[in-house]
Amino acid sequence: MTIWGLMLVCGMITFVIRYSFIAAEGHFQPSPWFVRLLPFVPVAALTALVAPELLLVDGGIALGIGNARLWAGLVAIVAAALWRNTVLTIGLGFAVFYLLRGV
Repeated sequence: MTIWGLMLVCGMITFVIRYSFIAAEGHFQPSPWFVRLLPFVPVAALTALVAPELLLVDGGIALGIGNARLWAGLVAIVAAALWRNTVLTIGLGFAVFYLLRGV
């Protein structure tokens, strides 16, 4: 199979998966406990993506002072909670990261 064929097959699979949710609208009623948990899905997915980047250094968990990514991430989390400003959060996180990398 060529790369173009593989891309076409992957695109069709993605389309069918996403279209299935649109087509099921109105024909499927999820249980109330499932609907209550749906708002937490984005937070859980983002945490699963970000946490390993903050905690793992060279394949091991690093919770010490030498982990610049962890401290920059914590500063960004606090900034986001306090000011709810995306640009400020990213800027502070990067500033702390680069300061700690240089130290």
